[in-house]
Amino acid sequence: MKNVVVYYSFGGNTRTVAKKIAKQTGADLAEIRTLKAYPDDYDVLVSLGKKEVESGYVPQLYPLPVDLQDYDTVILGTPVWWYTYAPAMKSFLKTVDWKGKTVYPFATNGGWLGHTPSDFRKALKGAKVEPILNVRFEDKTLITPQSVIDEWADSIK
Repeated sequence: MKNVVVYYSFGGNTRTVAKKIAKQTGADLAEIRTLKAYPDDYDVLVSLGKKEVESGYVPQLYPLPVDLQDYDTVILGTPVWWYTYAPAMKSFLKTVDWKGKTVYPFATNGGWLGHTPSDFRKALKGAKVEPILNVRFEDKTLITPQSVIDEWADSIK
């Protein structure tokens, strides 16, 4: 069976990391996309994101271009929104039978993962969930050493 990187990215940081991990691991790549676009204004997005996370909102998604039944190993990437994964990731996680899969999550953030690791473990029922990779950015500048990301990606079988 093959590996796949499934990610959601709003500002591009998670997409950049997902593409590097897919290339390094030889995994297929699939982007989670919401039917309704988020606003470009950062302040408006922050306010909306907080409301969505607090209310448990799950946006509608376009279908993925891959069938997750074809994969034993799934690498999941998300930005951290208000101390957890983005609502788009939450929507996606609910659509998959995780039983028997191995999942390697990573999260991009500006300083703190919050409860993202435990939220992934709760949502991925039946999966073997590997330790999360914390990828820090300051705006568009990668703070986490690339060697840390490379080492994590090399650990994926």
